[in-house]
Amino acid sequence: MTDRGPLEAVSPLDGRYARYTEPLVEYASEAALMRARVRVEVEYLLALADLEATPLALDDDARADLRALYEAFDADDADVIKRLETEGYGDYEATNHDVKAVEYFVRMALPDEETQGPWVHFGLTSEDVNNLAHRLLVKPAVETVLVPAIREVRDDLADAAREHRDLPMLARTHGQPATPTTYGKELAVYASRLGRALGRLEAASADLSGKLAGASGTYAAHHAAYPDVDWRAFAESFVASLGLEHEPLTTQVNPCDDLAAVFDALRGVNNVLRDLDLDVWLYVSDRYLGQETVDGETGSSTMPHKVNPIDFENSEGNLTKANSDLNFLADYVTTSRLQRDLSDSTVKRNIGAALAHCLIGYRKTAAGLEKVTPNEGVMREDLANNPEVIGEAVQTVLRREGDTEAYERIKELTRGRRATLEEFRELFEDLDVEESVRAELRALTPADYTGLGAELVDELD
Repeated sequence: MTDRGPLEAVSPLDGRYARYTEPLVEYASEAALMRARVRVEVEYLLALADLEATPLALDDDARADLRALYEAFDADDADVIKRLETEGYGDYEATNHDVKAVEYFVRMALPDEETQGPWVHFGLTSEDVNNLAHRLLVKPAVETVLVPAIREVRDDLADAAREHRDLPMLARTHGQPATPTTYGKELAVYASRLGRALGRLEAASADLSGKLAGASGTYAAHHAAYPDVDWRAFAESFVASLGLEHEPLTTQVNPCDDLAAVFDALRGVNNVLRDLDLDVWLYVSDRYLGQETVDGETGSSTMPHKVNPIDFENSEGNLTKANSDLNFLADYVTTSRLQRDLSDSTVKRNIGAALAHCLIGYRKTAAGLEKVTPNEGVMREDLANNPEVIGEAVQTVLRREGDTEAYERIKELTRGRRATLEEFRELFEDLDVEESVRAELRALTPADYTGLGAELVDELD
């Protein structure tokens, strides 16, 4: 078969966006799954050798050679496993079974395959290997690739929030002019939300759990062979040695509630960033934010003047696609007919694609944030053109002074129309209040009516 390049890839994840998704190849590719399976099989074999009950003995050199199978795993090794599965290799005929191919791959590396070979995959079902292998890939994919990308966006938002903590901006509720805020405070809201969502994701990843209990989750084969061994303690110790929590009660499959929790946590992160993408897009549309131009970049094939918020649009699309996939995965992997059906096997092969769409979204949001800068002049002009937004402050001060008609008075002046500052000041002159209160009201301006907005930015860690 002719080698195909990225322009011939079926999926844009391995084609157009390959430069963004490359960090996930180590955790999301077919070769990565093979490597993880080899690791489980090797470490399980070594754990069996450490049991006093078994006659299996492996010296230090043999152990080092076996661990090198996954530590130095490369494309040639992956090719051997694939050939074992599909066409046969060496003395082995084609298995037509991906995990059995891994078993034979490990067997071939043993010092004495004839006597030691039967201990590879001893008492296991394929799902014992697969459930651990998948988690050995998902956990570092989340913790070493996705979490740093999310944290970068969170930190960028926090830095920008602090930089622009005092910049006044007209807020809009229901799309209409509302009480002013500061640009920094609005970014701080997203930084705070993203920080909490990131914490939930890290907690879910830390709780990933594995099983090693055989064909029906009863340790039946293990117990039949060595009834005096505490296989539950053995399984708990082995799973923990892989950096995972132990799941003691299962069918043949790990119920996957832990994976679903990771997928749900990722959806939470993505929802925050999609919300951010939409708001920044609107701020760009309203000219509150300007965008830095990039030499040679084209905004439109027909309108040369355009600088489009394409990074935020791209992020929105990828995060929406990711959430659709994550929702499907979370629902699907947590169900299995009776003690086992195989439909989840092909579904789990798509976990990497969902994570890849997440990563593209995170990187695009980060790229977009680097390009936008507040247009202070436009923000202040918009505030000046909407003086009616001080109405909330006016009626609240009047309530403090005991005016029982305060709300209605300001409503009559402002509702559905543009009231000017001069009209407000005429109203102030007619009020039956102390001169000091009139002075307090006259001092109100939309740009200064931001409350504790700037100080709230300091709530960020």
